[in-house]
Amino acid sequence: MFSVLSYGRLVARAVLGGLSQTDPRAGGGGGGGGGGDYGLVTAGCGFGKDFRKGLLKKGACYGDDACFVARHRSADVLGVADGVGGWRDYGVDPSQFSGTLMRTCERLVKEGRFVPSNPIGILTTSYCELLQNKVPLLGSSTACIVVLDRTSHRLHTANLGDSGFLVVRGGEVVHRSDEQQHYFNTPFQLSIAPPEAEGVVLSDSPDAADSTSFDVQLGDIILTATDGLFDNMPDYMILQELKKLKNSNFESIQQTARSIAEQAHELAYDPNYMSPFAQFACDNGLNVRGGKPDDITVLLSIVAEYTD
Repeated sequence: MFSVLSYGRLVARAVLGGLSQTDPRAGGGGGGGGGGDYGLVTAGCGFGKDFRKGLLKKGACYGDDACFVARHRSADVLGVADGVGGWRDYGVDPSQFSGTLMRTCERLVKEGRFVPSNPIGILTTSYCELLQNKVPLLGSSTACIVVLDRTSHRLHTANLGDSGFLVVRGGEVVHRSDEQQHYFNTPFQLSIAPPEAEGVVLSDSPDAADSTSFDVQLGDIILTATDGLFDNMPDYMILQELKKLKNSNFESIQQTARSIAEQAHELAYDPNYMSPFAQFACDNGLNVRGGKPDDITVLLSIVAEYTD
């Protein structure tokens, strides 16, 4: 019924809700705001909106969404992308663009071809590789890249479009991405169009991505997701689910990620629910009610002490 991505069985010791919780795979070490290297313990879950029809994608994809989690000695990096479904009307599989973009980002990180403080650079290099393919890869996608610099304890992010992230500390959102829309339901996006459509298809530069840096602490929760989550679950619902996360072990994080994705998926098909998307539509003069059926990808991370 759903599929779960498992990432980063990182040995860790994190602080959640003021209580020190130790992952059984972890060694010793200090707590609090220690001066050692940091890492992310990450789990993921998602739904393709057509899962009931049995349409499953290979790899780290849920429908037209794609994601990756990669580790390097200097940083932990993760990303999500949402392929623009309108390309399907022209015989193009939207998941090919988003999936290839995320796989390219993952490879660049594993090869060390990035600077932790410059996540836009990861997007730019990946997008340029797609542009240089001998066989054109048509499509469009939003993208969100999150990088935790192990040594500086800073979170560097780049968000293009309406995917995004939240940083939660002490049960409150302390940092988040800004959504980028050209107009209602038309997010910023990376695109590759056939020559005859260039200048007609929306296409934004990676440099247009909103970039931020933020100092994180042990125990901070980072939720990165495509718009299928944020269009169906407001912050208060997400925070309610995150309260169930009582320790930093991988299984607990995975269970919470699954719970969030499942709830968003159920709400997406509720015709009587006033979803964030429906509220946004009403704010733009449209009479809309209900959830928004969409692909949903959730990556849930906890900042923890890092042991290679």
